[in-house]
Amino acid sequence: MPSFDTRVPALLVRLDRNPFHHGTLGAARSLGRAGIPVHALIESRVSPVARSRYVRDVRVRPADPSPEALVRRLGALAERLPARAVLVPLDDVSALALARHRAELTDRYLLPEQSVRELDRVADKAALAETCRALGLPHPRTGVPGSTEEAATMAWSLGLPVVAKWSRPWLLPPGAGLRSTSIVRSLAEVRALFARTPQAGSRLLLQELLPPGRDLDWFFHAYVDTAGRCRAGATGRKERSWPDGAGLTAVGRWARNAEVERTAHTLLDALGYRGVCDLDFRLDRSTGAYHLLDFNPRPGAQFRLFADPDGLDVVRALHLDLTGRPVPAHSPAYGRRFVVENYAALSVLTSPRRRCPGPARSGPQVTETAWFAADDPVPAFSMGRAWFSHALRRGLVTLRRFLRSGRPGRSSPAAPPEPRTPAQHMSRR
Repeated sequence: MPSFDTRVPALLVRLDRNPFHHGTLGAARSLGRAGIPVHALIESRVSPVARSRYVRDVRVRPADPSPEALVRRLGALAERLPARAVLVPLDDVSALALARHRAELTDRYLLPEQSVRELDRVADKAALAETCRALGLPHPRTGVPGSTEEAATMAWSLGLPVVAKWSRPWLLPPGAGLRSTSIVRSLAEVRALFARTPQAGSRLLLQELLPPGRDLDWFFHAYVDTAGRCRAGATGRKERSWPDGAGLTAVGRWARNAEVERTAHTLLDALGYRGVCDLDFRLDRSTGAYHLLDFNPRPGAQFRLFADPDGLDVVRALHLDLTGRPVPAHSPAYGRRFVVENYAALSVLTSPRRRCPGPARSGPQVTETAWFAADDPVPAFSMGRAWFSHALRRGLVTLRRFLRSGRPGRSSPAAPPEPRTPAQHMSRR
């Protein structure tokens, strides 16, 4: 194991409300197992992450989602920490907020040299498309409509179904039922989604859908140190996702992909990027090119897939570099797998016939699970209880809707349906 400065604590920062963010738990375990004191600023003191033996202290994120409120909270927390802590943002909004106020934080915290302008070029989905065009990097055809009818025309031109993304998904209001990324299959859906732009808080992007399939989805994780050297960089293959074909990694495997590595390094060098990053790619079978789909300026939730035999991963590399310790070479562990238990189960239930590739013929056949760990079992049980409660609430909402649809005064299911116009048919799809 590398030599860490265990006098320097780490503060994990996540502003979103997702209690099932397994990347936060992965960061706590990775640093905690190295003897580094771990503190967390997250959504709740009863979050499954808060149950980890490796989290010494949990503070609740500010109710005000503004970057200024976060900086005030971090200032108050700094007074209670024994030394300048390494800040580890675990969602985009946190990463952008820390970059925006970096000058105000550097006397109390350690964090990479990043600017808002730099992160906006990749975190904002519309800006990422422009960045790829400028650099000549493969990226799906993307448009930003300015009106409802332009959205419908653009979707028709790209070819239905299309991918719809909000350019700044961290601005989506909680409880609004809006997803950061979705697949829309009709012009009526496109129009309805565009109409919600004011509520979403950012622009709607329409993007060509590259057909999903086995072995087509890849990701690249790395840490770029203060000297611009790419550390702990590696590529992985997404074997299962949730939702299927357009979601997060449910099962991933460490595998080498030289073309994805070259594209990622080209982009990082052109940007002069510093810090942790997580990039998503999909192979376009018609051209043989790997298209960049997403760039996250922080650790990806599945970053623990790339823990090498000596325990080095991107979060540990961040701590080593910012505390002035040498970052050793990253040793590949091809074949290593990472399984997110709750999402993998959903993926299997919805796509039972889709099989994961068999184990690699060489390399260590190690599987790490996102939630359960023999040395830290409580978060898994806490997540299970929270997951069951979440599923029960969703089921009750669905049941209520079903019961309301059969209230007296509505047409009987046995009655013949009234004829509908083609426009009405489209509006119900």
